Amino acid sequence: MEVIPAIDLLDGKCVRLYQGDYMRSQVFNENPVEVARQWVEQGATRLHVVDLDGAKQGKPANLKAIEAIVKAVSLPVQVGGGLRDRDSASQLLALGVDRVILGTVAVENPQLVAQLCGEFPQRIVVGIDARNGKVATRGWLETSEVDATELARRMAQQGVAAIIYTDIHRDGTLTGPNKVALRELAEVVDIPIIASGGISSLTDLLSLLSLEPAGVTGVIVGRALYTGDVKLSEAVRAVGSGRWQDIPPDFGSSTLA
Repeated sequence: MEVIPAIDLLDGKCVRLYQGDYMRSQVFNENPVEVARQWVEQGATRLHVVDLDGAKQGKPANLKAIEAIVKAVSLPVQVGGGLRDRDSASQLLALGVDRVILGTVAVENPQLVAQLCGEFPQRIVVGIDARNGKVATRGWLETSEVDATELARRMAQQGVAAIIYTDIHRDGTLTGPNKVALRELAEVVDIPIIASGGISSLTDLLSLLSLEPAGVTGVIVGRALYTGDVKLSEAVRAVGSGRWQDIPPDFGSSTLA
């Protein structure tokens, strides 16, 4: 299972939101390139970048920072946030981004998803961000009536490379992943599922290994890395060993402090 550090960009700075609330943001570093290099040094194999300004505006807004990150590291970088037309997606891919993440358009314009999957095979990922099982759109500012599981099924049929599932109520809260929802998604599609939201400790990460045979092949970690509750180098080694069964029940974030 791949442990993927998140870099969320707001006004060109590396921040974290609490449950997707832009009014509850915390700046962790004003230089996202410095953060990207730090994760590379600690063993990251991929970076997850979210353009929070772009998600609100409906078009990429942190292109300079994204390009700087891509140029600074040799790892594949996946980017999401505000990608709602072909030009926005192709612009990022032209910058050297490995995969682009579509969210709102998966609900509002699924034909575009199909078009991009045909034009850029294995480089289109769909992010499904849900509140109480329903898909949120437009930077999490709106909640649709679309069921997350049904959307996952449709997007898999369109040919997307993977699905990133985020439980908004857990994002930035350090309360653990929604394993029930992840298993439900994995059961209806045959493409990789990447978990996101709520990771608080190494225990949370290792517990997801039980879902790997079902298709949960990656996990995005944000706030826990920035607070130090999870150390990336230790997480990469532990998840790579696959020995989640050997972790005692009371093993938690305090062990890594």
